Amino acid sequence: MENVGILILGAGNSSRLGQPKQLLEFQGKPLICRMVDEASGAASGPVMIVAGASAVEVKCKLQGTPALIVMNDNWVEGMGSSIATGMKAMTQQFTELEGVIIMVCDQPYVTSALLRQLVEQHIITRKGIIASTYDNTAGTPVLFHNRYFRALSGLTGQQGAKKILQQSTDDLALVPFPLGVLDIDTAEDYQRLLTGELSQTDR
Repeated sequence: MENVGILILGAGNSSRLGQPKQLLEFQGKPLICRMVDEASGAASGPVMIVAGASAVEVKCKLQGTPALIVMNDNWVEGMGSSIATGMKAMTQQFTELEGVIIMVCDQPYVTSALLRQLVEQHIITRKGIIASTYDNTAGTPVLFHNRYFRALSGLTGQQGAKKILQQSTDDLALVPFPLGVLDIDTAEDYQRLLTGELSQTDR
């Protein structure tokens, strides 16, 4: 699979955390910058960020990176709205994409190697959706073949792309990502990340 774009969701207001999770520092960089670095190391197409609640700060942090930024003015509607906004912008600007990987900004252990594994698994299995698997679930990062672009562009609400995965199990393959269970929703999560407790206890 050639010409795969990567869409990073970073529009939420992190209400449970109390500060923008996109800007949290981990290993010397804001999470959003780490995600762009890993995405840039794996993408054969564009890397695009969907910004929203903290758009000014996110744009500032990403100056000098190859990331493109699209604004979701309706970010409060939920993840589905951000995916749809990003997909519409991505497919309008880059009409030859074969696939898109959707990421979130608060899975700190995502690597470019994992993202490349998603593409490799598609090549091996020919499945249209390749999801990461952790904690007995399928989730992000997740690769979608372009035959799913229309469905992704039509998403609304809070659920995101989960319903597409649930409706397409016969076209789904998985890549193990045990550390994918580690995301940053609360201040306690962030402190455990900084101390290394998260990576040690959940491997």
